[in-house]
Parts: sequence; C-alpha cells; structure tokens
Amino acid sequence: MKLSDLPADLLAERPNLFSSATVPIGAADLAKMRELIAAVERVIALPAWREFTMHAAGGTAQNPAATGVFMGYDFHLTEVGPQLIEINSNAGGGLLAALQAGQDDVLDAYVAMFRAECPHELKVLAIVDVTPREQYLYPEFFGFQRLFAQHGIRALICDPAELLLCHGNLWHEETKLDLVYNRLTDFAFAEPAHAVLREAWRQGVAITPNPAIHARYADKRNLIALTDAALLAEWGVAETARQTLLAGIPRTERVTAERAEDFWQRRRQLFFKPAAGFGSKGSYRGDKLTRRVFEEILTGNYVAQNFAPPSTVPVNLDGELTELKADIRNYVYRGAVQLVAARLYQGQTTNFRTPGGGFAKVIET
Repeated sequence: MKLSDLPADLLAERPNLFSSATVPIGAADLAKMRELIAAVERVIALPAWREFTMHAAGGTAQNPAATGVFMGYDFHLTEVGPQLIEINSNAGGGLLAALQAGQDDVLDAYVAMFRAECPHELKVLAIVDVTPREQYLYPEFFGFQRLFAQHGIRALICDPAELLLCHGNLWHEETKLDLVYNRLTDFAFAEPAHAVLREAWRQGVAITPNPAIHARYADKRNLIALTDAALLAEWGVAETARQTLLAGIPRTERVTAERAEDFWQRRRQLFFKPAAGFGSKGSYRGDKLTRRVFEEILTGNYVAQNFAPPSTVPVNLDGELTELKADIRNYVYRGAVQLVAARLYQGQTTNFRTPGGGFAKVIET
C-alpha cells in the first residue's frame, strides 16, 4: 500500500497534513528515546503502578489481550537530550507516517498488532470515532480500511451511535465485531453517547485502546509519579531506571490553588496541561499566561511541567527558509518502537494549520 492509494480529494482538503521536510535525528538520541521508553514500560508493568492508576479507569477491563495499539511517546529534542513531554494512548497518524516514509515492514507490523489485540481470529473490526468523515485524520481511517482488506480483514468506519451491544457482543447492523479500534477522545467513555462502548468494555469486548489503557499510560498525572524519585524508589524501581526517568522526563507537578503564588512566580519556566487533555487542547506555555487563564487553570485539574523547548527544523516555504518546531513521536506497541515520525508546527503547540508543517519523515544520522 502506498500514500498515493489514498483519495487525492481527502488529502487536498487537509493541505497541512504532510510536510515535505525531513528531520534528521542522531543515532544516540534515538537510542536514548528507546531507553527512556523501556524504563517507563518497566514502571507501568509494576503491580504498584496498576494499583496507582486503576482509579482513573473507573473499572476493570475483562479483555486482557488488549494492551493498546499506537502508544505515542512524544519527545522534544533539547540541549540536554530527548525529553519525554507526554504519552498518548490514542496516538493518531501512525499509518499516515508509515506511508509517508514508505515503510512496508511497518505496515505488516501494524496488521500483526491488531491481530494480537483480538482474543480470537480477527475477521471484522470497526474503526470508531464521532462523525468519522469529518475528522481531520479521516484519510487514515480510509487507509486502514484498505490495508486491512489487503490482509483479509473487513474494517468498518462508524460513529459509536451505530453500535449495538447484544449478548456480550458488539454489532454494527447485522455484523458482529471481533475488535473495536477506538479513536474517540472521550477516553473514559464517560459521555452518554458512548455508554454502549463503556458497557461493552466492562463486559469484556475487545476495545483498543480503552479506559484502563489510557489511565495506565496517558493520564498526565502519571508524569508526576514518573518524576518522583522517592515514590519510584518506594516501588522498587532500579536506580538505573530511576536515573533514566528523572533525566529524560521534565519534572511534573500537580497544580493546586494552595500553591497558586508559587506556580505564578515560576510560570515562565513551566508548561501547563490538563490531566486528561489531548492534542494540546487547553495547554499553555507559562510565559504566555494571563491572570484570567491562570485562575481557570487553578480549578481545572492541571499539571505543570518544566518547560522543555522543542528543536527546530528549516523548511523551504515558497522559496524561503522558515524554522518550524518539531515534536518527535515514537509509535510503540508492547514496549517496542515501531516507527519514529516528526510533527512540524508553529505556535505554542502542535497543529495541522502551519504552512509547510504536518507529519515529516525522520532520518537517522
């Protein structure tokens, strides 16, 4: 499958989805990112971590086979090395980035990953999101449908409202689903419109990712624990792993009204993020904060992270070189890095609105 297999009209509607730039990353930095990811995965595998994060999931899943497709470990490349700024359990773009890079072996790994998420033979799955045709990454949904078809798997693209739970199985019209590829940003299935998915997950239907996976990996409050040296030691995390975590993750703190003045005074060195946020929504650089926004942050379940500035990449835009910021995303499954891609942008946070920006191919140097 090639990038050219995607409908041209879908891509034309999203002019800043792909960047023509390439992003060079040194072998040493790539190795440091893998080392940090391995350290995080070792902590997440601890019984103490599951106990620590289970409250955020709101229940216990009965489908242990689902460990979560497309974990996104997002890094900034800084003067002190790669810094892990967040983990996403619903990282979009993995297929698009692989097609852009022309990595057929990664496509095969993706198909094997989805088969591994299903507790039995995978014949039919549903890619589920709210009004999927209107989503910016809809071309990826279409691409997955084509990719799965090439491997004998039927893939439906649908809204959660189209699903029915009956006798412990999820159905789309008259088709029983073996697996749901969840692309919702309602990570806990808390909205009334997603009650069917939540109940299906509670009953053991294979859904990937699901609320337990998000709570275990992607809740921003987890970064507080991953940068707490004393807590990591109490859990029995080895010293070498602790040092890797503390060196590779910017210190993260819970924002409370009691410490308002402290955070305000230090705001220029901090980045504020909602604990359950996604796609940089509601995130703020401290040096850009107004008092009004800061007051909202104090009551909004936020974390504050030491600011780790992103690296920049020169991009040729209409004959002129423009410096764009770069986020480096490692797509990970069960601790193994499948693909490394970059997202180029301008402004405070990543977006797909920057001319010359979007997904960019990474090359090892």
